[in-house]
Order: sequence, then C-alpha cells, then structure tokens
Amino acid sequence: MIKKTPIALAVLTALGSVLISVGAHATNGYSSNGFGTASKGVAGAGTAIGQDTLSSGTNPAGMGMIGDRMDVGLSFFIPTRGFTANSIWTGSPDGHPVLDQGPPVPYGTASPIPPGDYTSKNDLFLIPHFGWNKVLDDKSTIGISTAGNGGMNTEYDTAVFRNYSDPRYPSTWASSPTGIDLSQLWIGVPYTYKITPDHILGIMPVLVIQRLKAEGLEPFSAFSNNPDKVSNNGYDWSYGMGARLGWIGNINDMVSLGASYQTHTWTSKFSEYKGLLAEGGDFDVPPTLQLGVALRVIPDVTLLLDYQRIWYGDIPSLHNTNLMAMPIQLGTDDGVGFGWKDQDIFRIGAIWRFNPSLTLRTGYSHATPAFNGNQGLFNVLAPAVTKDHVSVGFSYNIDKNNEIGMSYMYALKAKEFGQNQDLSGPQSGYLEMDQHDIEFNWGYRF
Repeated sequence: MIKKTPIALAVLTALGSVLISVGAHATNGYSSNGFGTASKGVAGAGTAIGQDTLSSGTNPAGMGMIGDRMDVGLSFFIPTRGFTANSIWTGSPDGHPVLDQGPPVPYGTASPIPPGDYTSKNDLFLIPHFGWNKVLDDKSTIGISTAGNGGMNTEYDTAVFRNYSDPRYPSTWASSPTGIDLSQLWIGVPYTYKITPDHILGIMPVLVIQRLKAEGLEPFSAFSNNPDKVSNNGYDWSYGMGARLGWIGNINDMVSLGASYQTHTWTSKFSEYKGLLAEGGDFDVPPTLQLGVALRVIPDVTLLLDYQRIWYGDIPSLHNTNLMAMPIQLGTDDGVGFGWKDQDIFRIGAIWRFNPSLTLRTGYSHATPAFNGNQGLFNVLAPAVTKDHVSVGFSYNIDKNNEIGMSYMYALKAKEFGQNQDLSGPQSGYLEMDQHDIEFNWGYRF
C-alpha cells in the first residue's frame, strides 16, 4: 500500500512550490539546466542513469533505478543580467559595436532606448524541489516530482521604453519598473516498467503551471490588437498538460544508453496579456529531446555524455521576430516575439564514488545561442545569452536511510552584441548575463 504521509507531503510541497517558485533558473534559453541536485552536479547530464527522484525531469525511466526514496531540496539562484544601449551604430575592427553613449533623445519622440547601462534588480531567488518514488513490485515503480521548469525575470528601475511613448496619449507613457516575471512549475507522476532486467521504460504525465507579469510596456499598446492587455495587469496564470517518455537500457557492464522526449505542452492562454504575446496570449512549453550515454570506465567512475534539443521555434511567442513593422500587430498570430530559435545543448559529466559514503560529481555543458544579435528589442526583457555551464557537487550517506547533497553551477558570463531593428531604425548595444546556482538536498531512503 502507498502510505498517505508521503502523498500528503508531496501535495503540500507542490502547492508551496507554486506559491514561491520564481521566474529565473540556471538556464539554456529559459529552460532549467538540470533537475535535482545530483543532475546539476554534472551540469544537467544523466539521461542514461537514475540519480534521485528528480531524475524524472531528465528521463522518467531513471526512477526505475533508485528504489524507495524521497528528496527535498532548495536552490539559491543568483543571476546578474542587463544590457547596454548605444546611441548610434558604430563599428570596430572586430565587428563589435563601439560604446557611444551620446546625448539621450528627448522624451516622447519615436527613438531608440535611451543610451546607457541597465542592470536588473532581484539577484537572489529561492527555488524548491521535491520528489518521491515507490517500488510497486519487481518490475514497476510510481512517484511524484515537482520543480521549476524554467522562467524569465527582469526588473529595471527605469522606464526603458519611455522614448517610444506618444506624448499625445498618456495611456502610452511608459512606467517603471520595466520587466517581466515568468515562472513555470511542473508536477509529474512518473511510472516505470522493466520490460527486461536491463531495459526500463518510463512515462510521466506532466501538469504545467505558469505565472506571468509584464510592466513598463505601455508604449507598445499602440501596436497591439488588444491595447489594454499589453502591460501592467498584474500576475496572470496559465495551465497545461503534457507528457515525458523515456527509456534506459544497460547494454553491457560498461555501457548504458538513454533517451527521453517531452511532448509539446499546450497551455491555456494568458488572457491578461493577449495583446502582448502572439496568438492572443499563447505561451506553450516547447518539446524537448534528450539522448545520453553512461560509460563505467572503471568500477567507481562513470562518465556521462548527453545531448538535448529544445524546439523553441515551435512556440510563436518565442520564435516570432522582434522586428516592429506595420501592419503586424502584437497579439496576432504573427505578432512580435523574442526571435528565439531551436537550441542544442551538449553535456559531459563525471561521477566518482570516492568511498561507500561519498560520491563526487562534476560537469560541463555548452548550448548554441537562443537568438541572434539582431533580435535585441524584447530580449532586453529576457537576456538569455548564457551558453556555458560548469558544475561540481557531492552526496554523502549519513546512514543507510539519510543522504545529504550539494551542487554548485556557474553559467559563465556571456555577451550578445548586435543591433535592435525597430520602427525608429537600428540601435547597437549588447545583452549580458552570468549565473550562480547553489543547491542543497536531503534524500531519504525508506
């Protein structure tokens, strides 16, 4: 029988995560670079193994390898993000723009973002996670997992888009702060089945809960098919369902293979921002594919090689170009988006079982760019330019039931140079970001 206490705890933790989950994570694009402390210790790798009860976020088949277990953890996420806007486009020998601050243009004229350096507030986020797994018999398991799937967050303490305001219409005057706050939480129920002793299949229905707030975007209401649903409407919520499928196969004593696929997750529309997002407020979760290899090179050391593809191009609100050009309007099917494209991520990790109690981890991941430098306009709201992550971590068995773990992941500082094509002409500048993620976990085997 499945005891009531873990289920009640799972529900309470999931609800608590919904309330305090925040819109920023160690990311590729806006998707989390790994789920759970063990996964983050190897930079998100692990499609071909099971590590803890958050393994379902990478590959639900991994839950068939971990036994009866519960995990509770908390991440301290510290991002630094912002952008620089130049007054004119100038070139340098290496092709990057030369910073030319120049005089700001008068308020109320159709002109670029006021020149200067902009840094987002909010540089500390607390992100919880929870997982539970129960062995039903010698072939099957069932569990529950919940964690932040990803998000975007910026808050600039100035009216970034004030020069786009029309002085004749106060409703278009930009306010401050300027930014967006998007959070995505997933709650999954993974089920695994061993079709043979060496091959495990997993399926996980996934409930996605999203929250969005946009501020300081009033000037763009003039270019929207729903001017009152563009900015400053508080938090709006969206819900959807999808599924993640997975397989892990032990080929021999040295090699394991894994594959995982998450379906396109259709979600309800953000009705309060149907004049901002394409397709009348639609913001689905893109499909992803993950492939992995685990190589046991010596008995105590396992090397991980992973590949992931995220189809951001399937989501018009993300994929549509930044170019502001009439007659295209915000909120329509072809409305302005973030200009993102499909992203590929490559990961390598190592797990060293130093002794029966202590396991050490390290990893590195590299992602292709989420967007090009000519897609700067709305990406000042989501400067997702990080591409390289390095990580370390460990887990320690206190006794046969209790385990503690920690991981540290650093997203190397990255800059994306380019220009912003909009109604007032090109403007040069760059976006930049780096990230620190420190996570702690308590695991209990029962």
